[in-house]
Amino acid sequence: MSATTDTSSEMPGGRFAARHRFQTRYIYIGLLIAFLAFITLFPLGMLVYGSFHTGSPSSPESVVSLDGYRAVFSAGNLEILWNTLYIAGVKSVFSLLIAAFLAWIVARTDTPMRGLLEVLITLPFFIPPILTAMAWSLLGNAQTGPINMLWRSLTGSSEPLIDVYSTGGVIWHMMQYAIPFMFLFLVESFRRMDPSLEEASRMCGASRMRTLRGITLRLMIPVMATVFTLSFIRGMESFESPLFFGTPAGVRVVATEIYNAINQDFTPNYQFATAIAIVVMGLMLLLLLAQRAIIGGRNYQTVSGKGYRPGVMALGRWRWATFAFCLLFFFLSVVLPVGQLFIGSFYKYIGFYDTKFLTLEHYRNVFENRAMWDSVLNTMILGLGGATLTMLLGSMVAYISIRTRWHGRRLIDFMAWLPWLMPGIVLGVGFLWAFAYLPGPITIYGTLWALLLAYIAICMPLGVNAMSTAFVQLSVDLEECSRVHGASFLQTMSRILIALAWPSFAIGWLLCFFVVMRELSASVLLYSVGNEVMSVEMLKLWENGRAEEVCVLSMFMILLVVAFRGIQIFVTARRTKLTQ
Repeated sequence: MSATTDTSSEMPGGRFAARHRFQTRYIYIGLLIAFLAFITLFPLGMLVYGSFHTGSPSSPESVVSLDGYRAVFSAGNLEILWNTLYIAGVKSVFSLLIAAFLAWIVARTDTPMRGLLEVLITLPFFIPPILTAMAWSLLGNAQTGPINMLWRSLTGSSEPLIDVYSTGGVIWHMMQYAIPFMFLFLVESFRRMDPSLEEASRMCGASRMRTLRGITLRLMIPVMATVFTLSFIRGMESFESPLFFGTPAGVRVVATEIYNAINQDFTPNYQFATAIAIVVMGLMLLLLLAQRAIIGGRNYQTVSGKGYRPGVMALGRWRWATFAFCLLFFFLSVVLPVGQLFIGSFYKYIGFYDTKFLTLEHYRNVFENRAMWDSVLNTMILGLGGATLTMLLGSMVAYISIRTRWHGRRLIDFMAWLPWLMPGIVLGVGFLWAFAYLPGPITIYGTLWALLLAYIAICMPLGVNAMSTAFVQLSVDLEECSRVHGASFLQTMSRILIALAWPSFAIGWLLCFFVVMRELSASVLLYSVGNEVMSVEMLKLWENGRAEEVCVLSMFMILLVVAFRGIQIFVTARRTKLTQ
């Protein structure tokens, strides 16, 4: 086969075909690099530019100044940075402990119904944070919250049991999403660990707890460091929790300061918003370097070439305690908030739960409100389009990074992963500046294209990761056979690689759709009147005191979550069955 290929390349037609393929390849690479640079490097560069210039984007009166950085490093704003680091750190530590315990229960014990528990534990990750934030602001209100009202009626105490409008409330709500996020990574790592390592420890006289501390958890350091870093970054960018629970209590963090500097101040302070965004990205970069220093140079290999089954620990009567602990997490993170939204949608006034106040008026208002239906349509368009484009581009990036030695592949891979360092609200600020400096007739800001580009940038690392793991498992022979029979690069990608990796593509697509549906921090900066998405529309309704209609709209969003989550579980189960 190789001889035939070499001979054909020496013929005039063969040389022309080879030169044509070479030129086409670099056209594809050039276009991909240009697009990735536009959605990552361009907004990042405009962030840096904006941090050194006064005035608003494209303002003719803008001058070079360091006032933004002086403001960031003032005493008051340094406290804001510390609050952000403290909340993200505390949330990540406690979430890691609970997530690791839940993952250990599901993967390494004989707890009943572990398959069902895994689904229930991960469900909070797919529910948009704005929904549970609104629910807990009603549930945990110190004066009128149902939890505190029940507490007072049972104990006669005048003090509330909980108050979500506090630093603790911010951390508690953020943990509800951090725990399932970490669990998704940790549970598979527990399953892949060779039990012979733990068995050797037990044979040498170590107790189960010492084996857990000295062997199991030490071997989990790389994945734990990774998920801690990712969770910390997500904590730094968290917007909904500080907005709902921190702002009323005077707890200020970076995300809400950026939002207030642009949307709430009488004169938008773009320079301060961009300067503090640059500082936050610098802190995240230092965190990544620290993570590499922790795990670098050590050997943590736990998966060998030998066949094995993950060790399952018999808990005896304690298995029902671990089962109850998993259900308790599901109850607190899903049942309580969703139940509050469901009940609230049927009462005329939230907090007055008397049968005489039952009504369907809020449902009628929602179904008759054109703006709400426009937001649903916009969300579906952006979700379907954004998820599809992200996975197609992610497949291209993953292919170039994993299956080729092309020049420029490292740059492509770097740009695709860069958004991990750019929180949603930071990316939104960068796009604000970037769109303002687009030349001539190119108008993106104020259209759905602005939101679509931001969503693609936010979801790109997820799409690349999903397809990279799939392409690694495919034999190169399949691709070479397709090319030998005359298929082009795009034909090979679509008919061979993506077709064989379709389950991973579908799962990645669904995850991207969930990200688009729940995204608020970038959306709240880039939307315009008439182009609202569901998360923005619910925030506007909440701020206007229409909490009951928010409950109705949230029920519609939760139905979407359940439907698409069911599809994802089906696709995942089918993929597992096909690969067995």
